[in-house]
Amino acid sequence: MQQRSGFSSLDLNIGRARIGLSMVTLLSIYVDPTVGGAFGIGPTLLALLMFHLACSVAVYTASESDIAAGQLPAIWTVMDILFATAVAVLTEGPTSPSYAFFAFAIISAGCRFGFRVTILVTLCSVLVYLLTIESGHEVQKRFYMMRPAYLAIAGYLIAFLGERRANFEARIRQLELMAERERIARSLHDGYVQALAGMNLKLAACGELILRQRADDALQQLTELRRGVAREYDEVRSYLRTLVNLDQQPAQSSSFEFDTRFQIDISFAARGLIVDQIFQLVLEGVRNASRHGRAQSANVAVSQGSGLVKIIIEDNGKGFTEGQSVPWAIASRVAEFGGQLTMQNADEGGARLEIQMPANQ
Repeated sequence: MQQRSGFSSLDLNIGRARIGLSMVTLLSIYVDPTVGGAFGIGPTLLALLMFHLACSVAVYTASESDIAAGQLPAIWTVMDILFATAVAVLTEGPTSPSYAFFAFAIISAGCRFGFRVTILVTLCSVLVYLLTIESGHEVQKRFYMMRPAYLAIAGYLIAFLGERRANFEARIRQLELMAERERIARSLHDGYVQALAGMNLKLAACGELILRQRADDALQQLTELRRGVAREYDEVRSYLRTLVNLDQQPAQSSSFEFDTRFQIDISFAARGLIVDQIFQLVLEGVRNASRHGRAQSANVAVSQGSGLVKIIIEDNGKGFTEGQSVPWAIASRVAEFGGQLTMQNADEGGARLEIQMPANQ
């Protein structure tokens, strides 16, 4: 089914309400003893209400088919006022249903248009209603002259509250947009920007190896870097697909695959630059345990001793495969600051990553 715009869906709801108004009014007049007698209705009024019902069904069908979607709301707003006037002329009395038709015209305008149009529809309805009463008998004027005033009050309240509601919805959309932009910025900063920083360090290390004529080591580093770039490319592409279509699930979600439970114990003292790198290492290790290790639980311990900060990350996931290289994003950070890194499978299954970083660099 084709996705409809907000206005198109709103027009359909207004069309359903208009059909319901026709049917309920027809029934109420039929059972009203003051209009045509009990269980009776005049032929002229019956023809008018049946015509209103037929037109309501036709407009609803046109709205559902997106026929003249731009012109129908304005045209039918005028028709609502004219139908209300016709009902007022034919049924003006103690229980006339014309007030409901005028109110519906104002409410539908308030839902579909802005404050000014709603006020304009209200003024036109009040003026036509007043002229209808003026054209009646002198006895009727005395009893029904305040009805247009009540209609004007109701119309103003509908217009005012509709305007406030529109402003509120606009504010909500703005806050949602700001929150979405913040989420995207945070995701890019914590994920892909850090990955690019790691790639930059890796390239610098490759350049240093080439200067030292260690071509084999440089080639190995470049191979790992290529794999990392390919992985990040796939994740960025999947992430972009989720931005285009929020209903589409990414091929490789950038969020955690498993809801891993972490036990974290951190206590150390170091300069700001080292602290930043240590927390980035911990963050990358946490992500790897959940995303790649598929661990149910993991422990993270950061302690200090003998001028070194020691980081141990253990999980009960699938562990490291034979010949698997050290995670390049972690390895590049450790190498930049002269640290040491060892990785191995834990004794009871899972992976164990141990990092030592200088605390006073």
